[in-house]
Amino acid sequence: MSTDDPAGLDAAALRAAYMAGTLTPVRVLQAVTERTARRNPEINAFAVLDPGALHAARASAARWAAGAPCSPLDGVPVTIKDLIDVAGLPTRRGSRTTAATPAAADAPLVARLRGSGALITGKTTTTEFGWKSPGDCPLHGITRNPWNTAHTPGGSSSGAAAAAAAGFGPLHIGTDAGGSIRIPAAWSGVVGLKPTFGRVPQWPLGAFGHVAVAGPITRTVRDAAELLSVIAGFDPRDPFSLPDPPHDFAAGLEAGAAGLRIGVLEHPGFAAPADADALGAVETARRLLEAAGAVVSPLAVTLPDSSAVFSKIWGAALARLVGTIPEAEWPLLDQGLLAVARRFADVTALDMLEAEALRVQSAHAMAMADYDALICPVVPHAAPLAAAAVDDPLAALWQDWAPWTFLFNLTRQPALSLPMGVNAAGLPLAVQIAAPLYHDAMVLRVARSLERAM
Repeated sequence: MSTDDPAGLDAAALRAAYMAGTLTPVRVLQAVTERTARRNPEINAFAVLDPGALHAARASAARWAAGAPCSPLDGVPVTIKDLIDVAGLPTRRGSRTTAATPAAADAPLVARLRGSGALITGKTTTTEFGWKSPGDCPLHGITRNPWNTAHTPGGSSSGAAAAAAAGFGPLHIGTDAGGSIRIPAAWSGVVGLKPTFGRVPQWPLGAFGHVAVAGPITRTVRDAAELLSVIAGFDPRDPFSLPDPPHDFAAGLEAGAAGLRIGVLEHPGFAAPADADALGAVETARRLLEAAGAVVSPLAVTLPDSSAVFSKIWGAALARLVGTIPEAEWPLLDQGLLAVARRFADVTALDMLEAEALRVQSAHAMAMADYDALICPVVPHAAPLAAAAVDDPLAALWQDWAPWTFLFNLTRQPALSLPMGVNAAGLPLAVQIAAPLYHDAMVLRVARSLERAM
């Protein structure tokens, strides 16, 4: 896009325009605000806008004018999912049971974004406490897919993916406990990266703290890499935070796929559903990777039933969450969330120890498999209707929402959703790319190779 449409530019283009003096952060913020004012009423991507964004944009413009930006992301707009604390703004988590009290301090990744000079424009909508994949919540209602507003953008990072697809700035932060970055990225036609567990520090932790991560939702692989470079790194507030030094995840992006061993995951521990569109996207990715010089073959790995393992972890976490909410407020909750919590209220300590043992067994099996990266579907089908009823949330979890994504939360591996065109109905298609634990750079490298080929 040209600088006549700054809201639609990626971070690299904005940086080049700032350096050349053809755009300023104030002008870009104005363009993003104007586009948001036009399109957000029908999409509903924002939980709250940040009134301090203009002040931050002016400060960034002064730094660029002086030739002293804080980082490559200085002056670049970014949104934060409303499960993450932003000082001065409430963290409502999509729930009418939460208070509107502003957060007292920034979460670790938010503090890093502020330090980079990025412009926090607001907080995006989430499903209630991040519990499901359809993009609606009791507090903010239905978030809609910019490709077709009759459809959901997915969730739980519903607003982040919708904002990315609608051009409400280039950078967006989501969270992912079972697919909540990758599912909405797939259904919204954008890039969504679930980093290695512990790569991006988080505090406070949410209901799914032992499997959840925070990560980028963007329109390009390079933007995802550059955003990860800023938000990754050790923070003592997060006991799971990896003790890594700063790393440039954009380095090596253009190395290509020649010589890489790419596995095709056909069975994530159970008979995961995938329609012709989902399988076609994987086949397209396979052909493109082979053309780029990769060696692609079925991935030989034997896994426990990941649907049974994750269902128990997911359900027990929701039961624990609901148990912290006064019973008088339960009618305010998403009734699907409440139904799942009741269904798993009697999970025992032995049940959870067994689930944890099988989670580790899954991680071991994936660690022992022979591959540099793998590909598989992200979602079983294209985005469903936004207001579709969910009769059985547990069945929907492993049939319609997350059958291909939650495995990588259990194993803690990095995984990415990459757009692969659209189907006959004009809805986005995607492929999932994963790599061994800690090899986030490999995921990004393979994704960039495919992005170039597409």
